[in-house]
Amino acid sequence: MSNSNFIDYVKICCRSGNGGSGSAHFYRTRGIPKGGPDGGNGGRGGHIIIKGNKQLWTLLHLKYTKHVFAENGESGSGNLKTGADGEDKIIEVPLGTVARNTETGEFLCEITEDGQQEILVKGGRGGKGNDHFKSSTFQAPRFAQPGEEGVEEWIIFELKLLADVGLVGFPNAGKSTLLSVVSAAKPEIADYPFTTLVPNLGMVYYRDHRSFVMADIPGIIEGASEGKGLGLRFLRHIERNALLLFMVPADADDIKKEYQILSDELKKYNPELLDKKRILAISKSDLLDDLMIEQTTPSLPKNVPHVFISSVAQRGVETLKDMIWKILNEET
Repeated sequence: MSNSNFIDYVKICCRSGNGGSGSAHFYRTRGIPKGGPDGGNGGRGGHIIIKGNKQLWTLLHLKYTKHVFAENGESGSGNLKTGADGEDKIIEVPLGTVARNTETGEFLCEITEDGQQEILVKGGRGGKGNDHFKSSTFQAPRFAQPGEEGVEEWIIFELKLLADVGLVGFPNAGKSTLLSVVSAAKPEIADYPFTTLVPNLGMVYYRDHRSFVMADIPGIIEGASEGKGLGLRFLRHIERNALLLFMVPADADDIKKEYQILSDELKKYNPELLDKKRILAISKSDLLDDLMIEQTTPSLPKNVPHVFISSVAQRGVETLKDMIWKILNEET
């Protein structure tokens, strides 16, 4: 995914169709000048529907879509003919998309399966024709019900990446390098912070034709949960990951402290993230010899499994993949 093509947030004005009016028609034919009411009902207005599409990875196709209007239902007519329903408008989105009402912030729906459909804005109901109102004591109603008006709402679409493993770390921790080594993904890599400005997904192939999905989340900084740096923009992607892979470089001043800062930022953003399984990977470990690794190990967090890796030197990468696969499949 190139930086300019990754769109994970759009806001669209969605308006459903008006319901068609009922008909106040009376049956008339040769020889029957005063027939009874035979007005049909109006058709339903079109819905605005959201649909999951596994072939989509971003909301790029909706970037310049500001309005989506469904068609109005048609009016009923004589001979008890019901008006046609208005055509629904379907908005296709990638899996992992959440829809919210812009004004209230109300959660509307979440798309997690291919082909899943949810109605975002319901079309107006069609009005009843005069035939609906006739009775034994009221045989000639000369009125019909108007159609219900459609609804106009601004909807926010947010994409939260669906991945098995989410890479969490400060800028320049080696996340993109690891992803490029274990998968076919080609994220931008450079020797300066904030090289990664958008999330990247990679399919990691494991033994016996098995695989899992890894997501490289743009670097977190202290205060990200308050909006600093790239802030809240990409923290939401971490919510969907089954396993969090914390990455701290071996040349960090205090590995345990950096890990704790990252953990605290996730806790401030969403305390439920603390319940996710996690692994600590000390990257760039080619800078350490065996003695330095032995001296560093006792100072690492006690309650988190850890592994020393070097993506460039291919050190510890297979061990890391084994740990990831084991943890991902512990419950099954």
